Amino acid sequence: MRTLLSAFSLTALTVGFLTATSAQAQTVQISGAGATFAAPLLQRWFDAYNRTVDPTVQVSYQSVGSGAGLEQVINGTVDFGASEAPFSGARLESFRAKYRYEPLQLPMAGGSIEFAYNLPGIEDGELILKRKTYCGIVTGEITRWDDIRIKAENPRIANKLPPLDITWVHRSDGSGTTFVFTNHIRTVCPNWTAGAGTSVEWPVGIGAQGNEGVAATIKQEPGAIGYVNQSYAKLEKMATARLENKAGNIVEFSTEAATSALDAPIPDNFALLVPDPEGPNDYPIVGLFWVMLYREYPDQQKLTKLVEALKWTQGPEGQAITKELDYIPMPEAAIQRIFAELDAITVNPNAVR
Repeated sequence: MRTLLSAFSLTALTVGFLTATSAQAQTVQISGAGATFAAPLLQRWFDAYNRTVDPTVQVSYQSVGSGAGLEQVINGTVDFGASEAPFSGARLESFRAKYRYEPLQLPMAGGSIEFAYNLPGIEDGELILKRKTYCGIVTGEITRWDDIRIKAENPRIANKLPPLDITWVHRSDGSGTTFVFTNHIRTVCPNWTAGAGTSVEWPVGIGAQGNEGVAATIKQEPGAIGYVNQSYAKLEKMATARLENKAGNIVEFSTEAATSALDAPIPDNFALLVPDPEGPNDYPIVGLFWVMLYREYPDQQKLTKLVEALKWTQGPEGQAITKELDYIPMPEAAIQRIFAELDAITVNPNAVR
């Protein structure tokens, strides 16, 4: 009996070892890098997918900023990138020269950018910033919180506005968030001369790395104000301003206001930019983020798992997470086009990397 039990135990241990080894061997590691704007959503998506759908898929996403993410895509060191700014200029030419095809850029969700501030005694949503005023802040023309122009727009809190210098906090790294933000600022601020892009020469302020760094700097510095993705503002419980939109109305961020702002036809290349939404209730600073993919992958299993995971993000479970984090789900018509592009990706064992 003892011999039989020992043999049974040994067999069970062997089967268990083989099963564990087999499961480990089947794990598919997928790597991505890019936008901090998209990081909270991508990380939640892929964590949920691993836990509830396919535990063999492990996605590692580096929140390094859009510029660094695009460079990693060009260099072939990741399986996908993420950015609120599509490939353009020298980066697009570098990608074309290396891979001999156009990058596949597919929108996954929309989002908004908020002015987050640290003003002692001023609560979330109490501060109103009209266009002339926030233009004055980002250009350095308005330098104090007790400036008469800010007080005039905020009669309810005028006596609470502190006698502090304004510390403008911007991104120091190449950033899709900066791309969306400066496209808006270039459109609405007559005195803005720095143009628009993932990195610009800021006329004023201090820089910080990533949405995380901007948020942390604002929270540490009384009198600071800067721009962050709505999800970071929510997760960090930051005070954010209500803004004047193109119609002249004062609006606060909401998913409804942002969804309305992004309600525009999406072009064939998916590169939708809405620098100044026109609707009466639209939130004024919005954008999409894209995943950047190759049109050829060398590994069939990795490609299959990546496509399955990305399709899941656009289904009911994925979009529930999108809404929970205050991002904007893609419309159904766009999703069908996205799926068609994903299905067109091919396997080539000799694919360039």
